[in-house]
Amino acid sequence: MSASLPGSRDLPISQYDLTTYWGRVKQSAEIADPRTLFVSASGLENAKRLISSYKQGHVKSMTPEMWQAKKVVDSTLHPDTGEPVFLPFRMSCFVISNLVVTAGMLTPGLQTTGTLLWQITNQSLNVAINSANANKSTPLSTSKIAQSYFLAVSASCSVALGLNAIVPRLKRLSPGAKTVLTRLVPFAAVASAGALNVFLMRGEEIRQGIDIYPVLSDAEKEQKEKDGVEAQSLGKSKKAATLAVGETALSRVLNSTPIMVLPPLVLVRLQQTEWLKRRPRMTLPLNLGLILTTSIFALPLALAAFPQRQAVKAESLEEVFWDKGGKDGEVEFNRGI
Repeated sequence: MSASLPGSRDLPISQYDLTTYWGRVKQSAEIADPRTLFVSASGLENAKRLISSYKQGHVKSMTPEMWQAKKVVDSTLHPDTGEPVFLPFRMSCFVISNLVVTAGMLTPGLQTTGTLLWQITNQSLNVAINSANANKSTPLSTSKIAQSYFLAVSASCSVALGLNAIVPRLKRLSPGAKTVLTRLVPFAAVASAGALNVFLMRGEEIRQGIDIYPVLSDAEKEQKEKDGVEAQSLGKSKKAATLAVGETALSRVLNSTPIMVLPPLVLVRLQQTEWLKRRPRMTLPLNLGLILTTSIFALPLALAAFPQRQAVKAESLEEVFWDKGGKDGEVEFNRGI
């Protein structure tokens, strides 16, 4: 993100009002815009130069070209390292990366082998995305990543296979109700394992804490720009890390809910129509279309549930930070995505 580029002058965080949910939705839609995936290496370097020129005071005001450069940088670079996030694991590629995997998990009539393979594939992708977009001030070791991966895979497979075995035995339910519940089994597996995956993959942040910074007033920002100094971390907070990881886990559940619930329920109804009964080969493209459409709208809505750059009262964190709050006694940190 732009915060990782050189220069002491702060860019406007967004052209939208991030104190409102819909402002964050618009901002998240820009971060998740798949068109940024087609920006070339030279285009990214040009965007970085534009942003750096603003942060170093060479450009005085934000222009449409500058906002576009910020969009490219924010959707490509990690805010802590300043390095490009591997393309398949960027939020701008999230819908595309998850399309085939989600369609596989929601395929009607999956047997045990298929269920296991798709759950393993999904959790592998989740681990990669969580690791690539995590707060990097507290890195995770390879052994911890492997441990988290196997625990998440075990959880998702256990939930999926367990519910697939239980649902058919529910004698009081009608065949139609059983069909609906069977189609929703992947959602239960994905939601539970997805949240667990975030906590496991970012558990080191909770154990060690993440960097927090004072919220600066306008006067302090101007002085920082004049002095040419970078913001200094106040230290690592475990409470801030717990909040950051918890909100990220909840946003993942919010994202998976419409994607894993709406398409299978709509497909169940469509499969009862004469049109689809006469054209069974249309089931797969219909499934893909439903998942793609839902994903495009669901991702920005879920990402916007909580601010990425979060400000909280210093008194809500460890006692060592109580007298270190900035403007209005607040500190801020990168929540991660």
